[in-house]
Amino acid sequence: MIDIVDLRKAFNGKNVLDGVDMTIERGKITVIIGRSGEGKSVLLKHIIGLMRPDSGSILLDGVDISDLTEREFDTVRRRFGMLFQGAALFDSMTVEENVAFPLIEHTSLSMHEVRDTVREKLDKVGLSGIERMMPSELSGGMKKRVGLARAIAMDPEIVLFDEPTTGLDPIMSDAISRLILKTQSDLNTTYVIITHDMTMTYKVADYVAMLHKGRIIECSGVEEIKGSQNPVIRQFLDGRADGPIRAV
Repeated sequence: MIDIVDLRKAFNGKNVLDGVDMTIERGKITVIIGRSGEGKSVLLKHIIGLMRPDSGSILLDGVDISDLTEREFDTVRRRFGMLFQGAALFDSMTVEENVAFPLIEHTSLSMHEVRDTVREKLDKVGLSGIERMMPSELSGGMKKRVGLARAIAMDPEIVLFDEPTTGLDPIMSDAISRLILKTQSDLNTTYVIITHDMTMTYKVADYVAMLHKGRIIECSGVEEIKGSQNPVIRQFLDGRADGPIRAV
């Protein structure tokens, strides 16, 4: 569904993405792993058009979206949903208003239809009846669920996740992992997740890609990545300070 070809991005002369090549399969969950600061979030922002590459291409169903104008990309962006790190809910809006926001901004649905859709999406993430609550009244896990409800509000073809389990305890992380699997199966949507949470990765991923020094050094199924003999991948998976990756 998405082909990333020789994608490059530098900041202040430092290469963050240095020739990223990878394919994201339609209807599958692809997890991109790597150390903090390796450029995972930068890569995600390129896919959704929040950043533009210095060079290279991002092909969505064969169409290069990396050099579209902002107006052209607005149409493409409606095919995406995104769960930001920390959920990024609007503090001054109720849960209902947060989930309704993209529907009001980008569709012609009536308010009755918007409310019905909000209730449906909240029910899908296991949060029925909380429409009137404010973000300040929600736990960290509930905020992630509301963020996911907003991300899938418009039935996107692709949903991007930026560190969906960061800041959650192991039990809530497992609950979010199960929710990711359930919603992806129910919606038959393409999910792209960036994380360094290997417990979640092993539970949800169809494919795992590792970003290291600005490049994807391996992309394969879960069992293949577990058995990789690449010393960089082995050090990361084993969580060892000793190895080719410097612990700085």
